[in-house]
Amino acid sequence: MIIAVAGRRIDAEDAKSARFPLKNVPLVQQRLDELFRREAATALVSSGACGADLAALTVAAARHMRRRIVLPFDRAQFRASSVTDRPGEWGPVYDQVLAELDRTGDIVTLQGNAAGDAAYAAANQAILQEATTLARQGRTDVLAVLVWEGAPRDGADMTAAFGDEARRRGCRVEHVKTL
Repeated sequence: MIIAVAGRRIDAEDAKSARFPLKNVPLVQQRLDELFRREAATALVSSGACGADLAALTVAAARHMRRRIVLPFDRAQFRASSVTDRPGEWGPVYDQVLAELDRTGDIVTLQGNAAGDAAYAAANQAILQEATTLARQGRTDVLAVLVWEGAPRDGADMTAAFGDEARRRGCRVEHVKTL
C-alpha cells in the first residue's frame, strides 16, 4: 500500500481553536504507526510541513518505508513558512528528512509557485500523482490519509480539498485524528 498524507500543521501559539496541539504529536504518531502496520504500507508521499507531514515521515522512517516529499516551492522558503513558524523543534527534523531524501532522489520541488493556496493545492495534486505512480510501479493501491481533527475549517481548507481530490481519483480515504 502506498500512503498519501495531508493534514494539519501544529497549532500556532495564538490559535483560537485546537486542530493539532503540539502535545498530541506522540499520539498521532502512534495512530499513524498502527495504520501503516495494518495497511502493510511500503511507501509514503507527503509534503514536509510541521505537524502531520513530519510526524508521518518520522513514522515511515522508523518502519523503513520509502518516503517521497513534494514541496510546493523552494525548500528554504517552505522551511520558513511551513516548518519553523510554529511551536516545536521542527527545523532539525525537516533538515534531516531532506538530507536523507536528497540521497535517494525522493524530493519533488514544484516550480513556478509562490506561497499561497494555489501552491498548496498544486502540491496536493502532485502528492496524489506521485503516490499513484509509485502504486502502479508496485502493483498496489493508494490510501489517502487525512491527519486532522475531522472537520473542514472556514474558507480554503487544503486538508479537506486533498480528501475530496483523493476520492475523485478513486482512492480510499482514512482519517487519523489529531485530537
